[in-house]
Amino acid sequence: MWKWQLYKVLCESCGLEISVSHYPAGCSKYNPIEHRLFSQISKNWAGQPLRNYQTVLNYIRTTATKTGLQVEAEIVTKAYEKGRKISDDEFKTFKETHVKSHTTLPNWNYSFAPSQPKM
Repeated sequence: MWKWQLYKVLCESCGLEISVSHYPAGCSKYNPIEHRLFSQISKNWAGQPLRNYQTVLNYIRTTATKTGLQVEAEIVTKAYEKGRKISDDEFKTFKETHVKSHTTLPNWNYSFAPSQPKM
């Protein structure tokens, strides 16, 4: 559903070509965002109990480094519809017609293009 919504909401409605690159399972250790951001957040709250959302948000928002990292965060209260599904046949057709796998790690890297680019 994530791929389907990404295609429908961003790609088709905005006329954007989108490329997606995931880190394969077990490779997040190479993700520079995880090293630069999450480690600093963890240091900032240093094992303090996270008793409520406001506490978590305060620790995240007050994370900063001497090299200029400043973190912004907000709580999203939007209610997301649960249980939305796309049929296997519909998804197979979608993948065959709209998802272009990259040559490097094709299961993890792919692109979408709108059926008709916006002008």
